[in-house]
Amino acid sequence: MLRGLRKASANWLGKTIMALVVSLLVVAFGVWGIGDIFRGFGLSTVAKVGGTEITVDQFRNIYNDRLQQISRRFNRAITSDQARALGFDRQLLAELMQDAALDDRARRMRLGISDAELGRRIQEDPAFRGTDGQFDPQRFSQTIAALGYNEQRFVTQKRRDTLRNQLTASVNGGIGTPKVASDAINRFQNEERSIDFVKLDRSKAGNIPQPTAEELAKYFNDHKLQFRAPEYRKIVVLSVTPEEMARTVEVSDADAQKAYDAKRERYTTPEKRAVQQIVFPNAEDARKAADRITASTSFDAVATERGLKVQDLGLVAKTGILDPDVAAAAFALKQGQVSAPVQGHFGAALQSGTALLKVTKIEPEKVRAFSELKAEMKQELALTRVRADIADIHDKVEDERAAGSRLDEVAQKLKLPVRTLDAVDRSGRAPDGKSIAEFPGAQEVLNGAFASDINVENEPVQVTGGGLVWYEVVNIERSHDRILEDVKDRVTTSWRDNEVTERVATKANEIADKLKSGSSFKDVAAANGLKIETAKGLKRRGSEALPAGVIEAVFRTSKDGVGTSAGKDPTERFVFRVTAIGVPAYDPASPDAKRISDTLRNAIADELLGQYVLRVEADLGATINGAALKQAIGASGNE
Repeated sequence: MLRGLRKASANWLGKTIMALVVSLLVVAFGVWGIGDIFRGFGLSTVAKVGGTEITVDQFRNIYNDRLQQISRRFNRAITSDQARALGFDRQLLAELMQDAALDDRARRMRLGISDAELGRRIQEDPAFRGTDGQFDPQRFSQTIAALGYNEQRFVTQKRRDTLRNQLTASVNGGIGTPKVASDAINRFQNEERSIDFVKLDRSKAGNIPQPTAEELAKYFNDHKLQFRAPEYRKIVVLSVTPEEMARTVEVSDADAQKAYDAKRERYTTPEKRAVQQIVFPNAEDARKAADRITASTSFDAVATERGLKVQDLGLVAKTGILDPDVAAAAFALKQGQVSAPVQGHFGAALQSGTALLKVTKIEPEKVRAFSELKAEMKQELALTRVRADIADIHDKVEDERAAGSRLDEVAQKLKLPVRTLDAVDRSGRAPDGKSIAEFPGAQEVLNGAFASDINVENEPVQVTGGGLVWYEVVNIERSHDRILEDVKDRVTTSWRDNEVTERVATKANEIADKLKSGSSFKDVAAANGLKIETAKGLKRRGSEALPAGVIEAVFRTSKDGVGTSAGKDPTERFVFRVTAIGVPAYDPASPDAKRISDTLRNAIADELLGQYVLRVEADLGATINGAALKQAIGASGNE
């Protein structure tokens, strides 16, 4: 269709007609579909709870921040499409609406907290304590900076969280956990069972002769779907990626040296120093302490005399010390030297004073040599140069496609790499089972190709790093039934595995029946050439010694009961007898019981809080603008 539109608008008459069509579409949308947008309805508000609005910009910023946090946590990029598929946007919106509801209710109830009390709580937060157990201004500044906050923004957020906690504590504070429920959970999680068992494998199936033609034909007819040929497609793929293009770019040593010099800081490990400080309440006390040190009193002794702590800032670079005056003074000292009094700014809302600094260790600056990085610099320069060309290549390829050229013709004309997958299934495998779809964006190309038709012009796939992959389906071989001769070896193998499975299962059931009728496990095992093994202390969460299916079967069987279960695959079978069941005593004071109680209490508290928030949102009035939400996360209107 896109190709047709381009052809239709290639001359003045076509352009005139297309302009008229587009105008009519705009009017139609305004009348029937999206008039609210032109009337300004909810253009900037994703949701509203009471008098609190969540704007598009606010939601977008938080959404992007959270995605980046998740990507860093899993060490891989999480795309917006993947996040939407997981419902992350809706989860985040629900969280923000809950916060908005609590904030609105807190304002209406006139809840508040004094600056002094807020400062005290921040200083008592364990996350901001140094090695001496006291509040460390430097650690505070570094921690909130790593979270993306400045001091004012952090204090504001802390105030909101504190007020929300006042509300939530009134709803779910002091919740107890029912002993019956805790006891039941304890029993389920910690009940232990012991079993005697034997394991039957393929060797217990006996001699299996070759199948007759009739047996093989019947098995094949009964399991035709198992051997059905998948749908295969012939796909032409034209890929333009920076990595592929960079191989053809030559970068001189001089250009690489110039790039290295321009980015030398990137390959430099800055000088680091181990810095200690004593913070005094005023400059006079700091001056007197400095005089004592000059008179040969030790740094630590001066701190002890004054009843102060020696704060260890750790081994840090100059940029790691947020206070520029403290940083300058520390990096002007020699190792073992103590500074003159330094007026510091350690967080205006929290603490300030005058400090004495001491450097106990110096690690000099380290620079990676150009000779070590030359190949890397050349690769980086080549990638930079070709990325600038990809947009131009995109336009040229699209122009050729608009003119009716096939992808292989476009590739030949523009001298671009092209590959043809003669027959590939949805999983990227050829008819011989080998994986052949191994290129950037392969899975996205396969997904698109199997949703496309022959000779349809598809949009290119964008791949990580700025590359583009075009694809075109040129032939489709539909899924179809195979004849027996085409898959005879596979059918024979599958028939044999099925025979083994049935024989082993029959043998296991025979052994179980004898045990249930009162026969000795030892005698039955010996008669079948099996070794009895024992497993003790089994729990529901699993065991390294036994497959999960066996564990599940054991916990479905009563004391002295006999059971069977498949093993790691259908051709393996276990027969077991439950010899002991240990019911754990419930001790409310034990660490395990406390963990169970805490988990149950949190679940009850979350449920109560959820019900409370729903009621608050209902009382205040809560609305969601779906169009604005899609705008905030960059989703198209039909998603």
